[in-house]
Amino acid sequence: MLPIQLFRQNKELILNGIAKKNFKGAELVDKVIALDEERRRLQAENDALAATANLAAKNIGKLLSEGKKQEAELLKTEVAANKDKAKDIALLINEAEAELHATVVKFPNLPHSSVPFGKTPEENEVVRSGGVKPDLSAQKQPHWELTEKYGLIDFELGNKLTGSGFPVYVGQGAKLQRALINFFLTYNIDAGYKEYYPPYMVNEATAYGTGQLPDKEAQMYQTKEEGFYLIPTAEVPVTNVYRDTIVADNNLPVKMTAYTPCFRREAGSYGKDVRGLNRVHQFDKVEIVQLAHPDNSYDILENMVLHVEKLIQLLGLPYRILRLCGGDMSFASALTYDFEIYSAGQDRWLEVSSVSNFETFQSNRMKIRYKDENGKTQLVHTLNGSSLALPRIMAGIIENYQTPEGIRIPGALQPYFGKDIIN
Repeated sequence: MLPIQLFRQNKELILNGIAKKNFKGAELVDKVIALDEERRRLQAENDALAATANLAAKNIGKLLSEGKKQEAELLKTEVAANKDKAKDIALLINEAEAELHATVVKFPNLPHSSVPFGKTPEENEVVRSGGVKPDLSAQKQPHWELTEKYGLIDFELGNKLTGSGFPVYVGQGAKLQRALINFFLTYNIDAGYKEYYPPYMVNEATAYGTGQLPDKEAQMYQTKEEGFYLIPTAEVPVTNVYRDTIVADNNLPVKMTAYTPCFRREAGSYGKDVRGLNRVHQFDKVEIVQLAHPDNSYDILENMVLHVEKLIQLLGLPYRILRLCGGDMSFASALTYDFEIYSAGQDRWLEVSSVSNFETFQSNRMKIRYKDENGKTQLVHTLNGSSLALPRIMAGIIENYQTPEGIRIPGALQPYFGKDIIN
C-alpha cells in the first residue's frame, strides 16, 4: 500500500507511476488528497475540543474550590456539549479514514525508474539469455504426448477426479516431481535460506498483506464456511510470518524458502498455449523470500536473479531473462524479472519464474519494520522469486531432453531422481 504522505508530498510521482503501470484511476489521486485533508481537518478539530475539555476540567476544579458553584455548573454543561460534539466528530473521522483506506488500497505499487514503458508482454526487455537450444529431429514431440507415451502424467484422470487443470503425476512422473522439489529446496537452503512448511490456506488478513486482496480475489479459490483462501504462491504465508514484527537491523536480510502446492483459477481451457502443463489450476512451486534493508534491496534483487539463473543453468535449459514493462507487472511489484525457458517440443518460450522487489508496498500493509541507527522505526523492503515453478520446468526437461531411447535426466538432478533416463 502506498503511504498517504506520498500523495500529499509528491502527487506527480504517483501520477507518472500509475501511468507507467497503465492504471486507470488518475482521478482517485485527487480523491485521496481531499479525503486526507478532510480527515486531518476533523482530527485537528477533535484535538482542539480535547484541549478545551482539559482546560475546562482544571477551571471547574478551581471554580468549585472558590465556591463559585453556579459558574462551575455552567462550565460543566459546556463541557458535556463539547463531549457530544467530539463523539460526532470521532464518527466522521472513522468514516473518512475508512473511505481513505478503501481508496488507497486500489492503487498499485509504483514502478522503479528502470521499468520500461509498455502495455503488453511483447514490450518487455530481454536482459540476457543463456544455454543452447537442443537440435531435435523432425519427430520431436510436445510434453503432453511424451508424458502419455512414458506414463508420467494422466491429464484425463485429473479431469475425472477434479476437473481440467488438475493433472495427476504417476510413477516416474511423480518421482521426477519429487526430485525437482528436493533439488530446489536443497539448493536454496545451501544458499542460506531457512526452510518453512506453511499452511496451504490463509485468512483474509494474510492475503491482504501481500497484495492478493483486493486485487486478485477472482484468481483465488476460497472455502465457503471459513472464508479461507487457497494460496496462489508460498509468498503469501511466508512473507506474513513477520507481519506486525520489528526485525532487528542486524538480522536483515531475512532469507526464507518454502515448497507448497499453488492454486490459481486464472487458467484458461482453450488453445495450444494452455495444453498439458502450460497452464494449470494446481501446481507445485518452491519460493524464495527476503526481507531487506531499503539501502541494499536492489543489490539483493540482482543476487536473487543470479540465484535463479544458476539453478536453471544447472538443469541445462536454454533461458532468457526479461525486465517486465509497466503494463505487464503485478499489482504489488516495483520491479520484476521474468525467467523463460525454451520449450523445444513446442518451439516457444515458457515462463518459469518471476523475481520481484516490492519495496515497502507489502511491508506497509503487514507492518514489517526495523529500527534504524537513530532508533526510528522504518519499513523493510520485501522481495520474492520462484525457485522454481515446477510444471513448465518439468515440461522443458521432458521436451528438451527427449531422445529416441527415452527422456534423459539432467546431471544435477540425477542424484535426486536415482537414474539418468526415463524409458
